[in-house]
Amino acid sequence: MDKPVIRAFFDEPTNTVSYLVWDPATREGAVIDPVLDYDHRSGEADTAFADRILAAAAEEGVAIRWVLETHAHADHLTAAPYIKARTGAPIGIGEHIKDVQRIFRPVFDARDLKPEGGDFDRLFRDGERFPLGRLEVEVLHVPGHTPADVAYRIGDDVFVGDTLFMHDYGTARADFPGGDARTLYRSIRRLLALPPETRLWMCHDYKAPGRDHYAWQSTVAEQRAHNPHVRDGVTEEEFVRFRTERDRTLAAPLLLLPSIQVNIRAGRFPEAEENGVRYLRIPVRAKGGAAAAIR
Repeated sequence: MDKPVIRAFFDEPTNTVSYLVWDPATREGAVIDPVLDYDHRSGEADTAFADRILAAAAEEGVAIRWVLETHAHADHLTAAPYIKARTGAPIGIGEHIKDVQRIFRPVFDARDLKPEGGDFDRLFRDGERFPLGRLEVEVLHVPGHTPADVAYRIGDDVFVGDTLFMHDYGTARADFPGGDARTLYRSIRRLLALPPETRLWMCHDYKAPGRDHYAWQSTVAEQRAHNPHVRDGVTEEEFVRFRTERDRTLAAPLLLLPSIQVNIRAGRFPEAEENGVRYLRIPVRAKGGAAAAIR
């Protein structure tokens, strides 16, 4: 089986890696987890990062056939609808995005949210396979970080989303609504049961202590030997205890609230108000004396 050609694009403001992946025989490709530039301070959105991916596709002669999301990200807004508008490529995600939408619809009072994943063009089942040129993509449901996470396997290459980080860094948090550390451990073990030479492509990197450069490609063998959270010998109970305690210390991602409400709509912003402006919603939860102050 031919191997895909892979080009990675790192967005340093969100520490996110997006991928352009294609079949060298047919030049048909996919974009995985594209980032929309978004300045939270000014509310300005831009497509410079996504344009780099599109320019690379044009340079390589790649026809983009899919925009693939590993999950509804909490740390960046997706550029999927922009790439779809430029290329006609449908947007795909795991079918359990419906569970995430049910969790967050009431949080944001998202009345315009289309039911049952309707903003997405394709909802993939666990184990589903679909062609990318002459290559075949297999969908692996790997919940735990969120209920909807999937990984995309193309032969010996697997795009793992937020399930794993580099083998010198660790694993994803599991404290978002619908997340679960025990489920995450089992999903990771499913990935680490793949052949040792399988290449794993990360969605994020934060530079592990002692490493001065960003990295995003590991192998099953490296993860099993070195990952401080889930290397061979770490039991499920040990992982759950560690992950739960660690997650209690983590702050919410900077772009959590803007990202989730946009990404559960497949990147569509809320409908414009009568003045023609689109607004993101920020739910306010008052603590202590603030409850009286904001009445």
